[in-house]
Amino acid sequence: MSDTNRPAPTPSDSPWLGDACSLVEAFRSGERSPVEELQATYAAIDASDLNAFCFTSREESLEAARNADISLPFGGVPIGVKELDDVEGWPATDACVVFEDRIATQTSINVQRIRDQGGAVLAGLTTASEFGGVNVTRTVLHGVTRNPWDTAKTPGGSSGGTASAVSGGLITLGTGGDGGGSIRIPAGFTGLVGLKSTYGRIPRGPRSWIGNYTVTVGCLSRSVRDTARWFDVANGYDARDQFSLPRTSGWERELGAHIDDLRGLRVAVVADWGGAIVSPAMWTVLDAAADRLIAATGMARVDAVDTSLPSMGAAWSISGGISSYGQLADFWPGCKDVLTPEIRGSVRITEERYNLEARVKIESRRMELNERMAAIFSEVDLVMTASNPDVAFAAEGPLPAEFGGITAGAANNGRLTFPANMHGNPAVSVPAGTVDSLPVGLQIVGRHYAEQLLLDAALVVERNEPWPLVAPRN
Repeated sequence: MSDTNRPAPTPSDSPWLGDACSLVEAFRSGERSPVEELQATYAAIDASDLNAFCFTSREESLEAARNADISLPFGGVPIGVKELDDVEGWPATDACVVFEDRIATQTSINVQRIRDQGGAVLAGLTTASEFGGVNVTRTVLHGVTRNPWDTAKTPGGSSGGTASAVSGGLITLGTGGDGGGSIRIPAGFTGLVGLKSTYGRIPRGPRSWIGNYTVTVGCLSRSVRDTARWFDVANGYDARDQFSLPRTSGWERELGAHIDDLRGLRVAVVADWGGAIVSPAMWTVLDAAADRLIAATGMARVDAVDTSLPSMGAAWSISGGISSYGQLADFWPGCKDVLTPEIRGSVRITEERYNLEARVKIESRRMELNERMAAIFSEVDLVMTASNPDVAFAAEGPLPAEFGGITAGAANNGRLTFPANMHGNPAVSVPAGTVDSLPVGLQIVGRHYAEQLLLDAALVVERNEPWPLVAPRN
């Protein structure tokens, strides 16, 4: 076990400060127990100023901890469940006041597998942005969630509560979803590992809207091996998601076994991926981090490649807004004053602009993007870019004004991450340093089904330049 994954011993009355895999090892050695860990987690949640959790079910969860099977991959580990995921009997609000009294009648496949096959203990629901529609976690229902690196800043969204809780030392691991960057964006803002897998790798559902074919589910973690283990447990076909992929195994076992296969891979390092405008100060850090990774692995940087992409922001936003509109249709427009500005605007724009002409345009743009992505990945094996255009912005929002306000700001913040969602290929955000004492993430994008390659590249970064597993707090 490396010091990267297991820092100095954690006091018994504090949550574990290593990664989830090392916590399982501590359970098995008798150093800690699942009940002690869960009690420490709840004490930390109660004392926290992050507003990362919006619901806990303590008696139920403590009973699960008492009966935890620590022989399982995540046996006894308390995890956070993003509030856009379902747990039967728990609130199912979609982070929206309109549905504040709704209770889930089912459990999401991702959550069920991590709990039942993985042995994790569900500690509670972590906050998310309303309907997952924006990369700041601030809602009318739950208020503002904060970044543990600087509580004046956002942890991003939509998986912001999970990112805040994991980086903030409340839990070691939690669920996330990524339909436009909602795993990678908060991972980049909070110094975590965030893998957006190939579309369909972990099934969605039950009873999920298909939407615009962009959403994948997974986790936010402190270490590469935690993410590999998560996918070992949760991936594989389920008939309730017709786009889910056949099961693959060996994610953790094969981790690092094929690092030599990285040698000679062609890499495009792109500051303006998707047409984004990236902070020069941040790009200086990320460009250097990319060069160090390339040198450490023997990859080859290829600069003379056309990496331009058609604009997809409006198409993603309008097509993605259909699911929010579908849920709110019976309440609209009477509910508009209890929605966040971003979702109110998204629903209005979708209502006004989505029609046959818009659908044809969306399909045409997506076809163009698919062709361009295929062309790019015929010339290179990986693309390295930023996970976010700048460091984390204000926790209360709005989206950065320097990028043109809500609409343009959302587009710029997503341009770096949209392409992998629209094309369906995998991408990982890896901690790669800091700017102004805030973390920045290096995003590595690969071809479809290349997750193991991305994890091995991330592992090289982790070994050569270990990052803090939790945010430093004064």
